[in-house]
Amino acid sequence: MGLGRYVVDAIVLEGRSPRELAKSHGISRSWIYELVARYRQGGYAALEPRSHRPRSCPHQVRPKLVHAILKLRRELLAAGHDAGAQTIAQQLSRRLRKVPSPATIWRVLKRNGLITPQPHKRPRSSFIRFEAQLPNELWQADATHWLLADGSAVEILNVLDDHSRLLLASVTFRTVKAADVVQVFAAAAADHGLPAAFLSDNAAVFSGAYRGGTVLLESELARLGIRCVHARAYHPQTCGKVERFHQTLKRFLTKQPPPTSLAHLQAQLDAFRTHYNQRRPHRALGQRTPLVAFNARLKARPALIETPTQFRVRLDKIDRSGRVTVRYLSVLRHIYVGRKYTGERIRLLIAGTELRVIRENGQLLGEVTLDASRTYQPLRRPAIVHDVLRQVSSIT
Repeated sequence: MGLGRYVVDAIVLEGRSPRELAKSHGISRSWIYELVARYRQGGYAALEPRSHRPRSCPHQVRPKLVHAILKLRRELLAAGHDAGAQTIAQQLSRRLRKVPSPATIWRVLKRNGLITPQPHKRPRSSFIRFEAQLPNELWQADATHWLLADGSAVEILNVLDDHSRLLLASVTFRTVKAADVVQVFAAAAADHGLPAAFLSDNAAVFSGAYRGGTVLLESELARLGIRCVHARAYHPQTCGKVERFHQTLKRFLTKQPPPTSLAHLQAQLDAFRTHYNQRRPHRALGQRTPLVAFNARLKARPALIETPTQFRVRLDKIDRSGRVTVRYLSVLRHIYVGRKYTGERIRLLIAGTELRVIRENGQLLGEVTLDASRTYQPLRRPAIVHDVLRQVSSIT
């Protein structure tokens, strides 16, 4: 108010000319006349700076609509669902004829202090984004942990379609085993068709590479002609879509009553799966739901390829019972060689399901064709070994 009062006092008290004041102080005469008029109407208090905000704004969001936006935001957060501006716009379109744009909704949320700045995030332009071109071109699978009401730990196995983000399966177990993975995969394939490729990390139920063999899932995928892909060790970004999905799922579960049993938790997972696939718009899908995106294009199929035979050599020792043990399809298989060889070191030559047991001097002790339906595998002995055993038994 300093300059304003100075100008008013110079005009009213001193009787100076507005033109002279404007020229000497570099201000406009129209502003001087406005100051004098405001002073005569309201005194010195009227000289205080006034807001330049317009008295009316025809395109301003109506208070009733602002209330609906904030109410819907609270409802989505309470249910554990995404509550961003785009999701709110999509939900409002089901209730109202005319819906403001996501940018307008975002500004409403920001004015009400509901937007949390996250300056630590990398810009989207810095990410290298990968997406399968067709549904069923690639499935991603991973397991995550959760707790029941009594504090006991359980695991949730999630399977996601890479192209459409469709949640193909979300099943809980006390502990996910190799047979459970195959069972969940078979159920998802029965509902949605077989994928061309299957991506997972290197967990023991998904990969047997670190043990020098194969697990049940890998054998089943090979039988169906499905390409099995494993992420690089300590690089969860390869399975980024299903890893990010865990966060969305757990945000929902956190808002639900603590599950008292596996069946209770499974019911929560089924409810979330319905909402996620059929009602929740996905930003990466152009605000379509995963189910719409999955059904919008033709589905990929497994390639008809011949599965290569896996070869390996393993050094082992006959145990006290005269047996040697190998792991096949995630199950330990026992092969009886003979008590007379107890403690002797041998070599196992494995070519797919064919296994040969030889001594250090190269003598063949027997052959086995691994049978998935049996735990104890019968050993086929060569003729010369049968003759020796017959002679030993006759002498004794």
